Amino acid sequence: MRARIPLAISVVLVVVPLFIALFGPLISVDASKAGLPYAPDGMLGTDGLGRDVLGLLLVGGRTALGMAFGAVVIAYMVGGLIGLVAASTRHRWLDELLIRPLDVLLPLPSLLVISVVAVGWQASALAITVAVAMVNVPTVARLVRAAALDAASSPVVEALRMQRESWVTIQLGYVGRAVIGPVAADIGTRITLAVFLVASVNFLGLGLSPTASDWAVSVSRNREGLLLQPWSVLAPALLLVSFTLGFNLLADRLVHRTRRLAVSPA
Repeated sequence: MRARIPLAISVVLVVVPLFIALFGPLISVDASKAGLPYAPDGMLGTDGLGRDVLGLLLVGGRTALGMAFGAVVIAYMVGGLIGLVAASTRHRWLDELLIRPLDVLLPLPSLLVISVVAVGWQASALAITVAVAMVNVPTVARLVRAAALDAASSPVVEALRMQRESWVTIQLGYVGRAVIGPVAADIGTRITLAVFLVASVNFLGLGLSPTASDWAVSVSRNREGLLLQPWSVLAPALLLVSFTLGFNLLADRLVHRTRRLAVSPA
């Protein structure tokens, strides 16, 4: 699939929904005016509440993609720090203390955990973002730890310690460079997974308010009127599919490139 689809197509699949999510709210389109439900008014018609579908698309990406990106950032801030500390520590008990509790969280179904949090804090974008981040922390921490182990125990790090370089300088300046490749490859799939989890919770009605402009909420709310006004469902669904498909293709290319560089002779 990666070889058959040109890079330009993958970039377009990602850029279009991303551009709408970033700059759509800046376009002055009032989607709050209610008209007839599922009417052919405007460019894409109206949804089940009589609101303009195009206007909802322009503002719905802020939550659909914003929560996913925020969750990945939080996951790497927390999990990445845990992984670096666990890899660089000289005390086995500290490594066990940091990693073993995360192993307990790994078998828990991600969607179930996020759904429980979302029900407790109904319609809270922050709660959903944090929940998605927390279910990704264990895998991120283990990935960073595994990628940083060799570099953290290398003679270069020992020499830097003998020169009394700070922990931050060693971890971010030297060990951090060793994990850039695996982390960059993982971020692509991690963002796609986060988009899927956020969209799933919102689609099931366990996340944002049923009247929210979020793309997944729009698909869930208007699916009963698919035959009456297909764009109220197809338009937000296509944007979600476009972003996840394009990001998967780009992540696959990045993984392939990273592996090729890893096996290439120096």
